[in-house]
Amino acid sequence: MAEAPNGNDDVKQTGLEGTRLPLQGGSPGNIRSASSDQQLKQMLDSLKCSKSPAVINYGASWCRVCSQILPSFCKFSNEFKNLTFIYADIDECPETTQSIRYTPTFHFYRGGERVDEMLGTGEERLHDRLWLHS
Repeated sequence: MAEAPNGNDDVKQTGLEGTRLPLQGGSPGNIRSASSDQQLKQMLDSLKCSKSPAVINYGASWCRVCSQILPSFCKFSNEFKNLTFIYADIDECPETTQSIRYTPTFHFYRGGERVDEMLGTGEERLHDRLWLHS
């Protein structure tokens, strides 16, 4: 961990690193992380232009339920290689995530358009949705 300007080791981590969860293999897998509104907007614009299938996991570092599903989300990112996986913390992207009312929320995209939404957790449920949209 890098040293903060004040001499402490408490550098604020954002995105997946901000969750401080032990991720499978110590790696977030094949996931892009949005740690600001600007980054998330760029990723959404990129999805609309690329037309490739994608899933966005909207979560929060303080959300216990989010922390339960995040390791599976990371694992699935290596399993479903044709999907783009994005993690967005609602506290780090407040403007872009104003419509998110429950965490975790998963949005599925195909052809540049949002085609499905899943609220809550469930590893098997998430796997089935990813399979459906891959």
